[in-house]
Formats: sequence, structure tokens, C-alpha cells
Amino acid sequence: MVYFKASPRQVYEAILSSKEFSESTKLSFPNFSPASAKIDSTVGGTFSVFDGHIIGRNLELVPDQRIVQAWRVVDWPPGVYSIARFEIKAQGSGTQLIFDHIGFPAGLKEHLATGWQEHYWNALTKYFQ
Repeated sequence: MVYFKASPRQVYEAILSSKEFSESTKLSFPNFSPASAKIDSTVGGTFSVFDGHIIGRNLELVPDQRIVQAWRVVDWPPGVYSIARFEIKAQGSGTQLIFDHIGFPAGLKEHLATGWQEHYWNALTKYFQ
């Protein structure tokens, strides 16, 4: 669970906008290109973030409430995708994001948890300041 000082709409858009996601990434990781994210924000649309290191497809989108993605690191075995689920809920003057990530290759839980914290949650927290 993560809390952001932003509205549910702002959180939803930042995760699904090529421009906003790239901007949030640059705040924490200046080595990524200014257009490090390419995101088609429609159901079935593909995405590539962190200059192509993470790729996938949007499986379910409920505006300002839920994002479900087939998600993978490019060096995983071909055809192996995990499921990343973002539940977005208004809480006080901000937004609570409940995140679930399942189906990734064995042995990667700690590595992925660190990556989500550093590359997603910390970057988005800075972006919303």
C-alpha cells in the first residue's frame, strides 16, 4: 500500500501517460531518456517503460480506480508475463494505491519489490510534490 499527495485521477494518469511517467522517472533516475516511457493507455494497448526494460499490455482499465497489466522484464524467458494490479482509492486529501504483483519467475520477489519501491513509488512521490 502506498499513499500519494495527489488525486486518484492524477495517480491513474501518471501511471498511464507516456509524458508523465517519463517525467516522474527522470526525477529519480536522470540516466533514463526524456521519453523513457511509451504507453498506449487503452485496454489492450502496449507499454514500454524505463527505456524498454519493462514491457507489457493493459488488460483492464477502470478510469481513476484500477489498472491491471500483463507486465514483464525483457530479460525474462520469452512469453513469461506477470500480472500487476493497481487499485486506486481516494483517501483524505490524497490517494491510496493498493498494489499486487503475481506470476513472476521464482526467486525475484525481493528484487522486484525493491524495483517497485525505487522506480515507481519513490519516483511518483517526488513527481507529486
